Amino acid sequence: MLEFAIRLAQEAGKVLRDNFGRKITISNKGEIDLVTEADLAAEKVIKDLISSHYPKHQILAEESGAFETSSEYRWIIDPLDGTTNYAHGLPIFCVSIALERAGEMIIGVIYDPIRDEMFVAERGSGATLNNRSIQTSETESLKKALLVTGFPYDVHTNSVNNIDNFANFMKTAQAVRRLGSAAIDLCYVAAGRFDGFWEMKLNAWDMAAGALIVEEAGGQVTAFNGGKFDPFKKEICASNGLIHKEMVTILQRRAS
Repeated sequence: MLEFAIRLAQEAGKVLRDNFGRKITISNKGEIDLVTEADLAAEKVIKDLISSHYPKHQILAEESGAFETSSEYRWIIDPLDGTTNYAHGLPIFCVSIALERAGEMIIGVIYDPIRDEMFVAERGSGATLNNRSIQTSETESLKKALLVTGFPYDVHTNSVNNIDNFANFMKTAQAVRRLGSAAIDLCYVAAGRFDGFWEMKLNAWDMAAGALIVEEAGGQVTAFNGGKFDPFKKEICASNGLIHKEMVTILQRRAS
């Protein structure tokens, strides 16, 4: 199933790459939440392949929702993470695929088709980038850390929008970036390109694969309060583990 997940990501990535930069149809799911015909085409490729190889498996996909069965296996799919970037011709986006068995994520695959970077993790077997082992960074303090984050789609209308956390981290960390793809953010933490990542109001398909990749690369993934991470609880704090306690302390300032 790991090899199959990689194939899914490659096939969907080809759809995204082939359509990137072309004039495509763009729709709005919300004020600033977009969906493109590339999202839909990539998701169809993934779902059709799953249905033909594992017809009894459950599927949770961003654009088409849930296909539920009695199987203990569930595929959690984001066919295009970074849709706004994609729609604007910014080459920072990816395909994210996770496989859950009986409530536990066992496979995570994230593919960046522009850079041809395939991030892969299987629970208990480590994480790789293009078949080479990856590990999180060795940065030991927040003041020396390069962080990354994102903002929710209701940032314009809701005061719970991560701007306060962003300001707090900007005053403490070495620097903070915003790339526009939570899945890529998590992969970059796993590969040591970033030291930590946090974000709120995400969905399971944004986080499931990336969280496993970070953990298997030696990092730490929790809720904002440092408790157990749940991809269905909308928030994530991921790091190299060495700066995690400091990050959680910053994130608790809102709670206090």
